[in-house]
Amino acid sequence: MLDSGNMPEPDSQETADLLHLGLPISQKVVLVIDLVESVRLMAADEAGVVARWHDFTQYARSRTIPAHQGRLVKSLGDGLMVEFEQPRQAVNAALALHLEIANRNPSLGSERQMHLRAGVNATHVYTDHNDIYGSGVNLAARIATLAGPGETVVTAQVRDGLTDGLDASIEDLGECYLKHIEQPVRAYRVGAAGAAPVVVARREYATPLQPTIAVIPFTSRSNQSEHFAVGELIADSVIGQLSRTAELKVISRMSATVFRNRTANLRELEDQLGCNYALSGSYLVIGSQGGGKLLITAELADSANQKIVWYDRFHAEIGDLLQIESECVDRLSQAVHLAILRQEAERAQLQPVPTLAAYSLKLSGIELMHRSQSVDFDKGHDVLLALSERHTRSADTKAWLAKWHVLRVLRGNSPAPAEDARLAMDACRSALEVDPGNSLALAVKGYTLCQMLGDADSAKVTLDQAIQNSPSEVHARLYRSTMSAIFGNTESSVEDALIAKSLSPFDPHAYFLETILASAYAANCEYGKAIDAANRSLRLYHDHAPTLRTLLLAQVEGGFHTDAQSTLLRLRTAMPGLSIARYNAIGSSNSSSRQRMVKVFRAMGIPET
Repeated sequence: MLDSGNMPEPDSQETADLLHLGLPISQKVVLVIDLVESVRLMAADEAGVVARWHDFTQYARSRTIPAHQGRLVKSLGDGLMVEFEQPRQAVNAALALHLEIANRNPSLGSERQMHLRAGVNATHVYTDHNDIYGSGVNLAARIATLAGPGETVVTAQVRDGLTDGLDASIEDLGECYLKHIEQPVRAYRVGAAGAAPVVVARREYATPLQPTIAVIPFTSRSNQSEHFAVGELIADSVIGQLSRTAELKVISRMSATVFRNRTANLRELEDQLGCNYALSGSYLVIGSQGGGKLLITAELADSANQKIVWYDRFHAEIGDLLQIESECVDRLSQAVHLAILRQEAERAQLQPVPTLAAYSLKLSGIELMHRSQSVDFDKGHDVLLALSERHTRSADTKAWLAKWHVLRVLRGNSPAPAEDARLAMDACRSALEVDPGNSLALAVKGYTLCQMLGDADSAKVTLDQAIQNSPSEVHARLYRSTMSAIFGNTESSVEDALIAKSLSPFDPHAYFLETILASAYAANCEYGKAIDAANRSLRLYHDHAPTLRTLLLAQVEGGFHTDAQSTLLRLRTAMPGLSIARYNAIGSSNSSSRQRMVKVFRAMGIPET
């Protein structure tokens, strides 16, 4: 059944004008049928085309349209407009009309054959005795222009009322631009593609939600053959590091190496390797091969806009590249990861959400939700919500959306913490329905149970399960550290925080890892280490309220009272209107760490309400 909640809202001015005329409004599915190349057909055989078209429309009026419970609104000369109550009726009628006109073609030469194109939209319409009106009616006609001969193209509102494989095969065409319509429209082809499709399906909507990066072996700026392998070594090491992050898909070196020393442009790299980003560079060896130094130049290019998005030039030791923990490789890998996240965040801020590719939504949502500015943080919610609606079977997407709700509470920005806790749990539940073993979803669920609902027993079971499923899941380690700190198992808290940090040595959100580590140290009364970790976090995110709270606790309990006064001023700026009641609303008040924090607040003169 058509969900009226998904119906597009009519234009407000149009609504006012038409309602002023007393026209009734109703929800309909509008089918527009066009005769393809009618001008050419008429020019070649006007009388014959008119006769055949008249005979076909009479058949449609008397047989096909009534059989599918439709109402013919009007004949458009070389087309028809029909309204239906349900998407399935309209689509089945369109497919039947395609079949009927195709059955009339075999006796005709290819130049005389007639073909239809169909567009379908579900919308509010205004009705009088002769016609139907509204922007949604116009959209049905516009969407028909995306259909090739013999094809039917529908909007998302129609597609939501169909079952793929049961009603017909459905192919996602992606976001399509239409004449006189400002925003792109998500379109779907129903039934098989014709011989000359107007739109080729955008396959990326069925691929993993990561951008693809190719690391091209760096080129040597000397002619000495013994230096050639250094570029391969740089590429191998960076590929190994970048492959450790779930946010990126990395092309194998064997595929990328063929582009070394070639003057391929970004478009060729994108076409040949399917990459969205390319890392390349050069190096100059200074000194002997055994202990020489390198001058490395590196650049990251975005194939979408053909621009360089990051560049660096630095010195490194050849011997360092041979180490398991290479400072040069870590520097390159971390910089590239950060540059991609920031590029996608910028893209999300400059472009409307419907135009963004799936991986852009994911990366920009993750990046924006970890920024300090409220406008960026809120935008992160918008893009993650759009991604979860677009990819309903992605458990990770739902888990990230759940984390956004948790972070809003922890940042002190939530107008209704209990509601955010409910939404976080709902998102986690939805993610685990898709993938019951998803470690990220289990981790966020455990964090929600611990931080916001105070259910230590359930949180422990959930977080232990997440780590059992994936021992390298950084979030699960971090959140179990938080749970242990909150409920008194402080040594385990420090251990999990240190493991998490080792699992993601160049994490783009390193401030968050340092915050958790600071909390663990503070819970374990290691105040010097807690202060150091908190300050490392604040260098990356200077007004992060949870970190400032942890720093304040470590300073007060550690006897650093002068420093604590300065931290309190920063915390009041980050959390205007700070009170003990507001702090307690962030999560469970029965945890030992929260009780310690309340004691510190009272000692520092924070009001109760």
